[in-house]
Amino acid sequence: MTHACALSRRALLGSLAAGGALAALPGVGRFALAGEPQERCLVVLFLRGGADGLMLVGPSAEAAYIADRPPEMRVLDSGDRKGLPLDHALDPRLDFRLHPELGPLAELYQAKQLAIIHAAGITDGTRSHFVAQDLIERGVAAEGDLAHAGSGWLTRLLGALPPRPGELVRAVCTSGSVDASLAGFGPALAAPDLNGGIGLYGGDPTRNVLAALYRTGDDPLSRSMRSAVGSLAGLDQRLRGPDGKVTPYQPENQASYDGAEAGRGLRVVAQLLKLEVGLTLAAIDMGGWDTHEGQPGRFANQAKQLGQALSAFWNDIARYHDRVTLVAVTEFGRRLRSNLSQGTDHGHAAPMLVLGGTVNGGRMYGRWPGLDADALDHGVDLAVTTDYRTVLAEIAQRRFGATPGVVFPGFTPPAPLGLLRA
Repeated sequence: MTHACALSRRALLGSLAAGGALAALPGVGRFALAGEPQERCLVVLFLRGGADGLMLVGPSAEAAYIADRPPEMRVLDSGDRKGLPLDHALDPRLDFRLHPELGPLAELYQAKQLAIIHAAGITDGTRSHFVAQDLIERGVAAEGDLAHAGSGWLTRLLGALPPRPGELVRAVCTSGSVDASLAGFGPALAAPDLNGGIGLYGGDPTRNVLAALYRTGDDPLSRSMRSAVGSLAGLDQRLRGPDGKVTPYQPENQASYDGAEAGRGLRVVAQLLKLEVGLTLAAIDMGGWDTHEGQPGRFANQAKQLGQALSAFWNDIARYHDRVTLVAVTEFGRRLRSNLSQGTDHGHAAPMLVLGGTVNGGRMYGRWPGLDADALDHGVDLAVTTDYRTVLAEIAQRRFGATPGVVFPGFTPPAPLGLLRA
C-alpha cells in the first residue's frame, strides 16, 4: 500500500531522541473522541521569495510611486489594468489599490473579512531570503538572535495551549517537510496531499515493525511510539471508507482549487478541518515571488493564483469562518525602483494580510511612511513601520490567549492594532 504523505523523518527521529515528545498525541483508545468539534485554528501562508508589496497593494496616486516606477510595474488608477480600490486606506489621498488580479481579495476586503497591514516586516536589515525567512519562522528580531532560538514561534504557541481531548493532528505543514516555524514540535505532520491516505515512511511494513518493537513497555519512548503509530492509523482510517479506499475529497460551496502550490495546501487544511482531528496550526508555502526579471507577467500570474486559492478556501470552509484565522506574510518586499530586467530586487517592508470571520476587516492598518527619498529605508526601500511580530502576537493573544512574551521572547508589543474582534 502506497501512502501519499507521512509523519516527517525529522519528526520521527526527533521523537526517538526526545523519548516522550509525541506523548501529546492521543493513543488508539481515544480515537472515538476525535469527532468532537475542534476550536480555533491559525493558518500561516508564507509567500516565499519576497513578494512586491508595492504591486500587491500600491499607492496609485503617490507622486514618488508614479515617478520612480514605470506603468507596467505599478498598480494603476485608470486604464485596462486599473487596480481595485480600497476603502479605509491609510491615506485616501494616495488611492491605495489591490493588483487587478486580486479580485477575490477585494471581495473579502469589502465583506470586512480581510484586513491589510502595510509597511510591515522584519526590523533586521538583511536582504537574504534564508535569513529573513528564518527570522520570521523563529519569531525573532535580528540575525544574532537566531543562535538562541531553539524552536519556531508556532511551536512556542502550541506549547502555551493545553491539548484538546481526542486530537489527532495539532499542526500540519503542507510543503512536504516541517517548516522552521514548527521546529521543536515532534508530532508536526508533513502532508502535501491526502489523496493517498497517510502513514509512516515505508507503509505497513514500517508500522508493523514499530508496533512490534514498542507493543509493550511503560517507558516514555514506548508510550510515545505507540501513540504516534496509533494516531497515524486513526487519521488514515478517517480518510478511508468501509472498503479501505480513500474517499475523494469534495469541496463545498462550489469551491474550486487549482493545482498550484497555495491551492493544494489550503485544500489539505480544509480537509483536516472537516475531519475534526484537532487541527490548531497549519503552515503553507507559496513560492515564486522572487521577481528579479519579467515581473509584470510573472507577478500577475502569482496574484491570480493567490486570489483563487484564498477564495476557494474561504468558500469551502464557510462553516468554519469564526474558528479560522489566516495570516499571509512574506520575508521582505521589493525595491521601489525597478531594475533593467523589468524586475525588482530585494527590498524591506511589505503588506501582511489577515483573513477571518472575527477579523475587523475592510480597512488597512499600520502607518504609511511614504515613498519620498528621505522616507525610504537606505534611500531605496519602503521602510518598516510595523514589526511583523506585532501582528502575529496580537493574533496569538486575542485568538488563543497566549502571552506575547512567551511566543516571542524579548518582544513587548506596542498598543494592539485592533485587528480582531473579541
